[in-house]
Amino acid sequence: MSTLAAADLGVMLQLVPVQRAGVALLLAAVGLPVIGVVIVGLDIMPVRFAMMHVALLGIAVGLLTGIDPMVCALVACALSGAGVAPLARTPSGLSGAMGLLMSLAIAAALLVLAVSGVNASGAFALLWGSILSVGTADLVVLGALAVVVPALFWWRRREVALLLYDRELAQCSGVPVRFLTTALLVLVAVAVAGAIKLTGALLVDALTLLPALAARRLGRSLGSITLWAVGIGVAVNVTGFLLALWLDWPPGPVLVLTAGVVVLAAHLIPERRTSSWRAPASVPPVSLPSSH
Repeated sequence: MSTLAAADLGVMLQLVPVQRAGVALLLAAVGLPVIGVVIVGLDIMPVRFAMMHVALLGIAVGLLTGIDPMVCALVACALSGAGVAPLARTPSGLSGAMGLLMSLAIAAALLVLAVSGVNASGAFALLWGSILSVGTADLVVLGALAVVVPALFWWRRREVALLLYDRELAQCSGVPVRFLTTALLVLVAVAVAGAIKLTGALLVDALTLLPALAARRLGRSLGSITLWAVGIGVAVNVTGFLLALWLDWPPGPVLVLTAGVVVLAAHLIPERRTSSWRAPASVPPVSLPSSH
């Protein structure tokens, strides 16, 4: 029985849609867990929920205008991420604004779908994902994220570390907080939009947040946490995808459950073996040049 299952799995892996899905998950495992590190570090959990709703609005507009719905979703999320960046500096933070954005986006999306009379099934399909329908455009977006996100972290690694450690301290140390916050929020927004086709909007945390939560437990500095997040992302995506193909189960839930098991296992490690997510030893602010 296991030999037959292995043979079936080998046949499926030869199919082009399956290969594209596998490549997409590998690309996602490079960029998206780093985005999860940003989400955890900036404590902006509500942003990903808001961007799911904004992506739905973008897809609705795409269906209405005939433009590629995923392109519209990416543009809508990027503009929204840039638009809410100034609110991160306010005392109330992003929580209230994200609740308002979620409500307005879903209401506008439903109104566009109702007034236009277009088939809403295509828009709401993003809630569940369609990993085997990944196309070239999706691979380009995920590939760009896999390059841009780690590159930004490496290029601005000390500034990013200081920003995630303490925003006010980063401001006083000459870090371009406004630019960096806006760039990170735009990347978060685009990453959420780019990932929803793989797992669906409801399960996008499997590719972003869960690897970061496990990595936070295992890493001792921002650099090691980031590397752990990418490594866990690759392991989870490959294992979950192969398991889903072997069992003929939906990939999205399997990826979430696989990532959840890793997070729970990481939290079984005694606290004394790890250091704090925001350990001062990992951020040397005194040596940061004010010119940056």
